[in-house]
Formats: sequence, structure tokens, C-alpha cells
Amino acid sequence: MTPQDLDRIRQHPDFLQLVRRKQRLTWSLTAAMLVIYYGFVLLVAFAPGVLGQSLSGGVTTVGMLVGVVIVILSFALTGIYVQRTNAILDPLNDKLKQECAQ
Repeated sequence: MTPQDLDRIRQHPDFLQLVRRKQRLTWSLTAAMLVIYYGFVLLVAFAPGVLGQSLSGGVTTVGMLVGVVIVILSFALTGIYVQRTNAILDPLNDKLKQECAQ
């Protein structure tokens, strides 16, 4: 590819839209995970007794449940990323490749 081809792709409206959408998706999911993680860290720092409470009198604590929920949420956010990428970003990328190949 020549530098002119690269400049043409960088200025293509579909490429600009692809970059904007990917950045918006990436930053929003990153922010969600950071809120979840740092919320947990703040809970550990300022209310450790809450996490140490037993669930229904057994050996399982609230902290263990919260940890499992955080892991599940991280998988869910990954699933959201994959779904949105497959549904929105990949078709836009394919369209851009077809138009720029001509």
C-alpha cells in the first residue's frame, strides 16, 4: 500500500465511524469494569466487616459472593464486547475493506 492509499483510508467516513464506535465501546466497557473493581476495593478498604459476614450462618461469606459476581460481570462485559463487535464493528470493517479494495 502506498502512503496515498493509507491517507485515503484514514479520511474515509466509514473508517472514521469505525474508529469512533470502537473507541466509545472500549472506553465505556473499561469504565464499567473500573467502577466495579474499584468499588470492590473501596468496599474492602472502608467496610471490611460487610464482606466478612456469613451468608445464612455458613462458612460462605458476602465477600466470596461479591467476588463471584465480579468474575461473572467481567465475563458478561466480554460477551457484550464480542456481541457488539460482531454485530456492528465487523460489518463496518468488511464494508470499508470492500470499498477500499476497489
